[in-house]
This record gives sequence, C-alpha cells and structure tokens, in this order.
Amino acid sequence: MKDIKIFSGRANPELASRICQYLGLPMGKIALGDFPDGEISCKIEEDIRGRDVFLIQPTGPPVNNNLMELLIMIESCKRASAERVTAVMPYYGYARQDRKDEGRVPITAKLVANLITRAGADRVLTMDLHAAQIQGFFDVPVDHLYAAPVLNEHFLAHELTGDKIVIVSPDEGSIKRALGHVKRLGGRLAIVDKRRSSAEKTKQENIIGGPVEGKTVLMFDDIISTAGSICGAAEILQRNGAAEIHVAATHGVLCGPAAERLKDAPITSVVLTDTIPLAEEQLLPKITILSVSTLLGEGIKRIHRNESVSRLFD
Repeated sequence: MKDIKIFSGRANPELASRICQYLGLPMGKIALGDFPDGEISCKIEEDIRGRDVFLIQPTGPPVNNNLMELLIMIESCKRASAERVTAVMPYYGYARQDRKDEGRVPITAKLVANLITRAGADRVLTMDLHAAQIQGFFDVPVDHLYAAPVLNEHFLAHELTGDKIVIVSPDEGSIKRALGHVKRLGGRLAIVDKRRSSAEKTKQENIIGGPVEGKTVLMFDDIISTAGSICGAAEILQRNGAAEIHVAATHGVLCGPAAERLKDAPITSVVLTDTIPLAEEQLLPKITILSVSTLLGEGIKRIHRNESVSRLFD
C-alpha cells in the first residue's frame, strides 16, 4: 500500500479520517482555501508523482462548492503527475437530475459525470447512486458500493427481523432496494403509492401489500432531502396501524425543513450513514449515524490492488 495516497476535500474530512484509520494510512497533505473573491485555492503539499491517488469528496450541500473543489483537486493531482486519480464520492450530487422528464430540461447528472471525467479522474468510487444507470454516464470505470450491509447489521443487532416486521418501499422506485432488505431481514414487503405533483411536492395515497397493522415497519430509501416524502409515508403507515416506524437512508441531505419534519413525524428512529456530515442542529435524538468508512476503505484497498470490488457483496 506504499504507493497509495489519500486526500480529503473539505466536504467530509471526518469520514476521510475514518477511512485512513481503517487502512492504517496517514492522510495526505493538501492545502485548500478560498481567495477573497470566492475562488478555491488548492496545493498538494507532498510528492505524488507515479502514485495511486484517492480523493475523498462527497458532493453534498453546498453542492456547487464541493463539486468545484473536487474538480480542482483532480486537476492538481493530474498536473502533479499522479499515476491514477480516483474520485471517491460517497454521495453523488445532482444524481436526481438523471433524465429528461419534460421538455427543455438538462440531464445534469450526465453533465457532472462529463466534468469529472474531463478534469482527469481515471475512476470513480461512489455509494448508493439515486439511479444505477448513472454509472453509464461516465467514460471511466465506476465502482458502485451499497450501504445495505451496514444498515441491515444495525437492525439485526436490534432484533428487528422476521415475521414481526414489514419492509416498506416509500415509492415504486425503491422496490428493488426494499426487496434486498427483505431477503436479508425477513418480513413482508409493502409499497407506498406516491404521486409527485412537482419537484418539491409529493402526495402519499395508499399502501400496497403489507398489512402493516400492529407491525414494526422498516422503511428504506437512498436519500432523505426535505423529508416530505418519508414523513408523508410515515403518516400513512401510522393511520394504517403500524406499531413502530423506523426509517433508514444512506444519504442524509436534510435540507430546508427536513429536521423539523422528522422531529414531528410519527417516526421512532432514523438511521443514516456518514456519507454527508450533519450540522449540530440536525442531530435529533431519534437520529443514529452509522459509518460506511469500512466499506469505502475496503473498496479503496481493492481498487488499489486490482481486486474485485463486487465480491464485497457476495
């Protein structure tokens, strides 16, 4: 592992530190700052010529700043003659803009993929993309990790398994994810019928499958953003007699009124991972943060050694 160098942007240095701790490697020295006019400055403060470089930078809020910082870091490493540069993006910003769902709108997820590739990234390591087909937007290899093992272990440790639980998909797009959790945790599957009226507004109509009456409900999603959908689904589940409602998601974006909505919602617990750091005011008593540093660290190790990453999930 002596030829590997790991650097962190300013988006999530705590996660980067945990990854380095897992790998037993020191954090690479990099100086990042802002000029008075808001431009980002970057200097790699050690020799990386011929090295295998990994840049850890989720592009969560503030998305544009973190994305631009990642691009500048990639450019810095390429000009410093790094042998290979891998962009480690635990959270991929703009992933929800992955298709043209009406006329005259961009496919911004593809634009971001082009920017990262043109900046000089040789590979991308990411986790729980909003849509798996985003991997195909890149012209470089993409390794796609899943936080499901970490989330499942949490619920297994709390003995939330078997016939006493119902696994709920908050919309039709998350059915495949929910089925994966059913296979590991047991229980039955239910789906919330969600209707979207705009980019910000959704309405939950019915529950398909189940039943949820008297059951402990585990609801899985990839992202909690404004929490409108997940809280609306929780209210429908409560009205249908769910005894407890536990929510789990990989990425806790928690923007706008999300924290207040989760606080007031009929949700027993919220389980998130540390792909995106939460501010102090977002750390509600019902929120538990699990680390995905071991998964990401193992992915980095396997990429460096040219070993299979997919075997992590066999």
